[in-house]
Amino acid sequence: MLDEHEDQEKFLNRLRQDPEGVLAEEYNQYRDRLWRIVNFRLDRRLLGRVDADDILQEAYLDAATRIEHYLNDPATTFFIWLRTIIGQTLIDVHRRHLGAQKRDVRREVKAKRRVFSASTSFQIADVLLGDMTSPSQAALKEELAAQLHEALESLNEIDREILVLRHFEELSNLEASEVLEIEPKTASMRYFRALTRLRSILVQIPGIIE
Repeated sequence: MLDEHEDQEKFLNRLRQDPEGVLAEEYNQYRDRLWRIVNFRLDRRLLGRVDADDILQEAYLDAATRIEHYLNDPATTFFIWLRTIIGQTLIDVHRRHLGAQKRDVRREVKAKRRVFSASTSFQIADVLLGDMTSPSQAALKEELAAQLHEALESLNEIDREILVLRHFEELSNLEASEVLEIEPKTASMRYFRALTRLRSILVQIPGIIE
């Protein structure tokens, strides 16, 4: 795994010498993080129909055929490159299963920015309220979901996305800035702003933040 003691050039040399072995090693190291991304980004309508592990396997096979592309243009860290492939795989999966239904809430991979699918407010709210599963909580959950959706929609798209990258995907500030192609300081400020604004709304909704 590429760590703080190995610079990019040394990593690329290892990758050139043993592409399959290094890919397997890196993918195994990052598997939990990639699974977390798939689990959040996967459309809730596909739960039970599509397995996150299958998506990871499909993305791995795709990455194996595209190692040369990365070596020819290593513009990002290897983890962000793998994340991009995960995103492309998710787009393909959504198209296969949802077709045109998904086009107005999922976006194509952008040419530069690696935000591979727009984070919908509905999806964020669903994850935040996921623990409210009892029948007695059903009406309250519906009401809170509507309020939370409205609150999230009030955020700037980039601020909402960086909240997802940092909070749900658990990316570092540096990784989030790389994904969004903004300065780390700007990414940090946007995250703090989004978190502060969202929290100020959530604390007014009973049961979400104590």
